[in-house]
Amino acid sequence: MRNTLSAVTIPAALAATLCAAPAAGQPLYEMPAGVETRWASPENPTGAKGAAASARGGRKGSPTIAIKAGQSVVLAEAQGTSGTVRRIWMTFWDRSPKMLRSLRLDIYWDGAATPAVSAPLGDFFGVGLGRTTTFESALFSNPEGRSFNAVVPMPFRRGLRMVLTNESDSDVPELFYDVDYTLGDRHPASMLYFHAHWRRENPTTLKRDYEILPLVRGRGRFLGTNIGVIANTKEYFNTWWGEGEAKIYLDGDRELPTLAGTGTEDYIGTAWGQGRYAHLYQGSPVADESGGRMQYAFYRYHIPDPVWFQRDVRVTMQQIGYLTDYSRGAITRTGRRLIQAGEGSVEMDTRKDGKFERSDDWSSVAYFYLDRPENGLPALAPVAERVAGL
Repeated sequence: MRNTLSAVTIPAALAATLCAAPAAGQPLYEMPAGVETRWASPENPTGAKGAAASARGGRKGSPTIAIKAGQSVVLAEAQGTSGTVRRIWMTFWDRSPKMLRSLRLDIYWDGAATPAVSAPLGDFFGVGLGRTTTFESALFSNPEGRSFNAVVPMPFRRGLRMVLTNESDSDVPELFYDVDYTLGDRHPASMLYFHAHWRRENPTTLKRDYEILPLVRGRGRFLGTNIGVIANTKEYFNTWWGEGEAKIYLDGDRELPTLAGTGTEDYIGTAWGQGRYAHLYQGSPVADESGGRMQYAFYRYHIPDPVWFQRDVRVTMQQIGYLTDYSRGAITRTGRRLIQAGEGSVEMDTRKDGKFERSDDWSSVAYFYLDRPENGLPALAPVAERVAGL
């Protein structure tokens, strides 16, 4: 457990590191000029000054809103002003994987026509596979497994619009939420806009690396990712799935990347397999091998180790497994054929240990800052594709 001093000092240092507004990185006792605080919530959806808690005589008259199936609601909006989203919190009753993948969060900056953030709500808040669990990281947390918190600084110059859409076939009768933001922040010319992009491949293509972040053009910072993996146990049984290396292609890289890791669990700071843990910048809140399943949700945030790009960026992860004594039995008993990892399509000798190419169910949210409010990435996949197989 972190001590009280760490809990106070980390947010200020973190905000400065993430290129938030100068006010976010100021000492706690300094007051920035001209900056005002707003909370958008069911008690004051517009965040208007002096307009909160008016229902039922101010006695908790409007703590929730309902979102019917197919309905969109604006959670927060600001026009004609600069500002910074500081914190988002919400909760609701149905936190099933289907609902967490069916609720869609879109965030628009400065009146843009397309959203900078577009992701299923559950995945956006730091855990993949539409699952909830208790965890804490530097950017997201779920204190008791039944709420959603984000403290990523999200600056804007001329406006904000945050929309939640219920793409499920069930109503959300009660949504509790806060969007905490400031207005009037003086952003430097180097300010970057926050973006988040979700995608899924089910299954991935053999020998083609999974794209965490497709090619994005512009200047910015890759902030990190959270990833969900449902291992293909029908094809590969209980063999290890995480030998693949992370690759980050920077500023014109095409055939080969500038940055490459040494393995999937290595990328998130652990080794020799992957259990459940949650640290500030890396973790695996879900490592579920119960009932013959192999489901994992994990994250890595490049806060102490920034990944800058000047022209473009692309981020991928290989799908490579490893065969060893503990997992060889079912493979040899069934006569399963495996392709050896490497060039060509050489069949692996399954009597020996080694790496092999595989195809699993991968999904991810990529978080990044960009020098523009739109990113040109494909629109969020339809809800049927997001929830299939969960």
